[in-house]
Formats: sequence, structure tokens, C-alpha cells
Amino acid sequence: MPSIFTRIIRNEIPSHRVYTDARVVAFLDIAPISRGHVLVVPVEECEFLHQLSDESAAALGRALPRIARAVLAATGATAYNVLQNNGAVAHQAVPHVHFHIIPKHEGQHDSPASGGDGLGILWHTQQLASSDAALLAASIAQRMDDRATAIDRVE
Repeated sequence: MPSIFTRIIRNEIPSHRVYTDARVVAFLDIAPISRGHVLVVPVEECEFLHQLSDESAAALGRALPRIARAVLAATGATAYNVLQNNGAVAHQAVPHVHFHIIPKHEGQHDSPASGGDGLGILWHTQQLASSDAALLAASIAQRMDDRATAIDRVE
């Protein structure tokens, strides 16, 4: 069954589009965090970012800055978040790759719990031992050339 985003791309469900090309569609979120909240979606239907073709990934990379500039200009926002989640554990609600561009305004409160109207982000950081960092970086770098191996290990 196609995702809701695929159905939007196919024009089976109405949307307020802000950008369309052969590989990317962007439209206003129907439940925005702030005015101008846009979803940027590849036409290629994949659930996870690491599953995208290089061509779709490159198209998203070209479209995201252009859309962000347009959102800033149209909303008067002074900043924005770009959010992208992969998998239910990472809070992905729709199983189709998508990026959120969420405009932020000076003085806008982040947390709805504190009376704000935006995205609240808490970073719970931890320390990374230097020896572990070196091994982890080497392990990731080693897998950069072998796309299939890296994908198989993540899935």
C-alpha cells in the first residue's frame, strides 16, 4: 500500500505544493509546528534515508536549500530547523523519507509545555572515549565505499 506521501505525489490527496521537480515534491504540513512548516519528499518511495538512490539523495540536496530560502522569505522567519527521522524508534510517523523545514522566529518559545508553539529539542549528551571514537570512526569510514554492506548492517 502506498504511503500517504506517495498518494500526495500522485495527486490522489490534495496538498498545498510549494515545489515540484522530477524527483522531489514539497508541500505545507497539514499539522504545522509553525507557520510555513514544509515537508520535502522524494518521489522515490523509500522508508529510510539510507535506502534512497544517489540520484534522489542528490535531488533532495539541491532542493532543500532552495526551499529553505523560500520559506524564510515568505514567512519572515529568522531561522529554521531541518528535521529528518528514520524508523518508528526515531519518531518517524510516515514510512516514506521526508524532511521537515520548520521556520523559527525571534522570541519564539520552543516547548509547547512552556507555552511555546514550536519544536522543543533536548540533547541528552554523553561522553565518547577517545579510544572508542577512533575505532568507531575507522569502522564507519571503512564501510563508506561499500554501500550495500553499510545498508545491510543498518537494516
